[in-house]
Amino acid sequence: MNVVEEKIDELNAVLRVQISAEDYAEKVEKTLKDYRKQANLPGFRPGKTPLSLIKKKYGKAVLAEELNKAVNQSLGEFIQSNNINVLGNPIPKEDEEVKGDFDNPTDFEFAYEIGISPEFDLKLSKKNKFEYLKVEVDKEMLDKEVENLARRYGKLVSDDEVGERDMVMGEFSEVDGEVKNNSTISMEFVEDKATKKKLTGAKVGDVINLNPEKVSKGEADMAAMLGVTKEELPNISSNFDFKITEIKRMIPAELNQELFDKLFGEGEIKSEEELRDRVKADLEKMFANDSDRLFNQKMVDEIVDHTKIDLPEDFLKRWILASSKEEVTAEQIEADFDNYKKSLKWQLIQNKIIKENDLKVEPEEAVNYTKGLLANQYAQYGMPAPEDTELDAQAKNVLSNQEEANRIYDNLYAEKITGYIRSVVTLKEKALPYEKFIEQAYGSK
Repeated sequence: MNVVEEKIDELNAVLRVQISAEDYAEKVEKTLKDYRKQANLPGFRPGKTPLSLIKKKYGKAVLAEELNKAVNQSLGEFIQSNNINVLGNPIPKEDEEVKGDFDNPTDFEFAYEIGISPEFDLKLSKKNKFEYLKVEVDKEMLDKEVENLARRYGKLVSDDEVGERDMVMGEFSEVDGEVKNNSTISMEFVEDKATKKKLTGAKVGDVINLNPEKVSKGEADMAAMLGVTKEELPNISSNFDFKITEIKRMIPAELNQELFDKLFGEGEIKSEEELRDRVKADLEKMFANDSDRLFNQKMVDEIVDHTKIDLPEDFLKRWILASSKEEVTAEQIEADFDNYKKSLKWQLIQNKIIKENDLKVEPEEAVNYTKGLLANQYAQYGMPAPEDTELDAQAKNVLSNQEEANRIYDNLYAEKITGYIRSVVTLKEKALPYEKFIEQAYGSK
């Protein structure tokens, strides 16, 4: 077997794989003899079918399979031994047929196109300035969060009249229909001003005429409130009476040591000031994930846009078309090719950073990272994490799954790459009010 490289340009080449009869003949013969042993054709005893008949029936298929194996092996060895960094995989040259005769097989030549990974400069320094947006945890936000904590551990008491944040229990009755159902209205979530005004100050026994849509959040909530299905809603009027049977008010827990211990463990927090400091730190930590995500998006866009990377675009389009697991058209590839190019360029940039800075993820790091993920999962379900030995075993079991391991290692490498970039560029932190930050992070208005 022999492979000859024909360089087209810096990004494209053709590899010609030349295979002689001695490279495949013995393997083809052996495979056909194995077929003969297993063959069970009409008119012949098992294993006694003439080899000539076996060759006539299976010869071309076996030859094609052995040639395919030989070509793949030759291409892989040539690419590896010559340190060619390819993009995608070699694909058959589209305008050139295989040279050779399958009816009278001797020498064959296969032509394959390859796309070559480009050389490029990556220039990152303190001259590269990136904005790092943060949520401004102001007094109003902090007051609200502390209040929410106190309410979460507070108690419900009966009240005489409806206040702006009370829970109002009662019966909905359709005025000109038959729908009746006991339900609860949370005043805190009533947004319609006229409806809120109607209910505020009402007492037990009062009957308020209202539209259920004005005190619910969407169709599913309204259907549950009225005790009907979503499909029945179009046949139900908006004219209902609501008879108040009970009013409940949440009395927040006092900001004292008992509450501090419930929230953070015994003795961890000893004053309201310490509580506020802790809550502020927790909020900043929570928002940091969004800050990091927003920074990463802008960082990737800017670095990709300002790094000149030439790609073998025509080859890549043909390779995507040839290798796609799902049916895809050339038009679809063309329409989404800019996104593909951006993704590929970022992948090349990441690989360059990893290689040039000798970034590595050690197995111990992967285990510890996985243990953290598992501990968070336990916490989400309100369960304590197991002992470290058990958690360690669970983490290693997760990493024994190759797909999960790849995902975890990818995440860790992404963290190291981001950490490297943040260490060499200039970050300018900018604190925004929560609403402005959300506009930046999610594009909401």
